[in-house]
Amino acid sequence: MSAFITQESIDEVTSKTDIVQIIGEYVPLTQRGSDYSGCCPFHNEKTPSFHVSADKKLYHCFGCGVGGTSVNFIMEMEKLTFPAAIKIKTKKAGVQLRYTESGRESQREDPEQKLKEQLIDLYGRTASLFHYMLVQTEAGKFALDYITKRGLSRETIEKFKIGYSPADRKWLRKFLLKKNFSPDFLNRSGLFSRKYPDIAFFSDRLMFPIFDRRGECVAMGGRFLRGDPQTSPKYINSGDLLQYKKGSTLYAFNFARQSIREKRQVIFCEGYMDCIAYHQCGITHAVAPLGTALTDEQITIVKPFIDTVLLSFDSDGAGQKATERAIIMCRKHGITVKVIRLSGGKDPAEIMLNYGPEVLTNEISNAILDSDYLLSKLQELYPKQNPDAKAKACMDFFSYLDVLQSDVQREACLEQLCQAFEIDLEAAKRDYSNRERLSRRINRNVDVKQMAPNRTEKIRLTSELRAVLTAVTDDPQYFQKMKQEISADDLDDPQAKELFTIMDECLEGDTFSVSNILNRCMSDEFRNLIIQSIGEYSSHVEKSVNDSIVLVKRNILDKKSRNILMEIKRLETSSLAEDKNRIKDLLSQKIDIDRQIALLKG
Repeated sequence: MSAFITQESIDEVTSKTDIVQIIGEYVPLTQRGSDYSGCCPFHNEKTPSFHVSADKKLYHCFGCGVGGTSVNFIMEMEKLTFPAAIKIKTKKAGVQLRYTESGRESQREDPEQKLKEQLIDLYGRTASLFHYMLVQTEAGKFALDYITKRGLSRETIEKFKIGYSPADRKWLRKFLLKKNFSPDFLNRSGLFSRKYPDIAFFSDRLMFPIFDRRGECVAMGGRFLRGDPQTSPKYINSGDLLQYKKGSTLYAFNFARQSIREKRQVIFCEGYMDCIAYHQCGITHAVAPLGTALTDEQITIVKPFIDTVLLSFDSDGAGQKATERAIIMCRKHGITVKVIRLSGGKDPAEIMLNYGPEVLTNEISNAILDSDYLLSKLQELYPKQNPDAKAKACMDFFSYLDVLQSDVQREACLEQLCQAFEIDLEAAKRDYSNRERLSRRINRNVDVKQMAPNRTEKIRLTSELRAVLTAVTDDPQYFQKMKQEISADDLDDPQAKELFTIMDECLEGDTFSVSNILNRCMSDEFRNLIIQSIGEYSSHVEKSVNDSIVLVKRNILDKKSRNILMEIKRLETSSLAEDKNRIKDLLSQKIDIDRQIALLKG
C-alpha cells in the first residue's frame, strides 16, 4: 500500500511556517497594517491586488481570484504535487513528517516526484564528491592550481562547490554502484552516456554544480582543462532532466536572490566564471543563463524583484547578438535595460584577475542605456553619409522602438536616432508608421556589403550548416528530433551554431516557425540562404533531417577519434606512469568511439 502524510504533520508544518517569508521569496511584499500586499505572480498587473494575511496564513488575489495556503502557493509557483510542496516546507519549519497507510488521495507520494528527489540527492552527493576531488586529492591538484591562478579564492570555491571530475570515465559509476545506487537509476540520471552507460558524461573537467532557487544541486556544467582543445567542447552541460530545465533556471540565483531584491536590479552575464567573478568582487546580484541564450522564463524568475536589467555579455560577435536579443526580450517585459561595456578586459573574470574589484564595480556604474548601446552599434555598422545606410539603420532601430511600452520613451528614442544619423524627425516618423512596407523594400534593394564591407562576411555552406538547415520548417518536430541527438556545442561552424541556437530559442519560447527564425537572423544573406534551403528540402524533410543527424554525429566522432590519436602520439614519448595510464584511458575511449562510428555507418 502507498504511504500518506498524516494530517497532524500537515497541521504542524502549516502552524510553524511563516507564509510572509515563503511568499516573499517570490513576490516583493509591502506591509499594510497587519497584512502584506504586492503584485500578483499569477497574472500581469501594475497595481497590487495580491494580499497575504500573516495571522490567517492565507493569500488571495482580488484581481484573478487565486488564493490558499503557503502549500498551495508553492505548488503553483514550482509546479509541484502536494507532498512535494509539503516537504519543501518541512525543511524550513524543521518538522519531521509522519506517514500512515490511509489518508487523502492528494497526499499520496507521487512516483515521479520521488524520482526527482532521488536525482537531486544523487546530484548533491556527486557535486560533493567532485568538490572533494578538486580540493583534497592529488588528481585534482592541477585543476585547483588552474582555478586559483584565475583568481578564485578558496572561500569562493567552497561557496560555489566547484569540483573536478576524474579522468577515468568508468570510475564514477563503479563508485556509485558501491554506494548502492541501482544500475537502472544511474542510467536515467544523465550522468552517464546513454549508449555506453559505463562511461561518465563528465570526465577530466572543472565542474560547476548548478543549483535551483532553494540551493539544491540539480545539474552540472564542466569545463575542458587540458590536452588538445579540439578533442571536445570547451564547456559541456547537463541536458534537460526531470529535476532541471535549463531554460527555466538561472545559474547562481540561489546566491543572488537577496541582493537582487535589495538592489532592484540584476546582472545577466555570459557564463559560470563571469558570474562567479562578480560574486567574488562583492557584486552579488549577478546570474547567468545556462547553455542557451536568455529565455522569457529566466526573465520571469527575476521580474518581480527588479526595475533594471544590466547586461554583461562578451564583446565578440556572438556576445553582441546575445545582448541585442536580450534587450528586445527584457523590453517586452517592460524592464529598463542597461549594458555594461567592459573596457578593462574581455570578460569580468579577466578584469577581476588583472585589475581588481574596484574596476569591475566602476564598469557597472558606467553602464549605458540600451538605446545608446544600440545606436552606437548602428553607427559603427552604417555610415550616415549613405542615404541607403540611413534607411537600413532606421529599420533596424524600429524593431527596438516596437517593444517600448511608453509613447513618450518611443518618441525620445526616435529623436536620438535622428540626431545620430542627421535625419529629419518628421520623415523618420513617417517611415516608422510605414515600417512593414519599407522593410520589404529596403531588404530587397539595399546592399549591406557596400555600406559596411568590413562587417559582413561571406557565408560558407559547410556540411554542418547544411545539416542544420534541413530542420528549418514550420513543424518543430524535426528540430526537436535533431536537438535530442546533437547540441549547439557539438558544432564547429559558427553560422551553424548560430542557426541552431536561434531555433532552440524559438522552440523554448514556443514560437517555432520559419518566419520567427528568419526574424532572428542578423543578416539578409543568412535569411536568403534559409529561404533557398527550405525549397531544397521541403519534399523530403524527414529523411534529410535523419541523414543530417547521422552526418553531424559522424563528424563529431571522427574528429574526436583523430584528436585522441594525436594525444596518444604526444604521450607515447613520456615515461611517466600517469601518462601511461592516460594512454590506456584514451585507447578505451577510442574503442568506444570507433564502435559508435561503425553503428552509424551500419
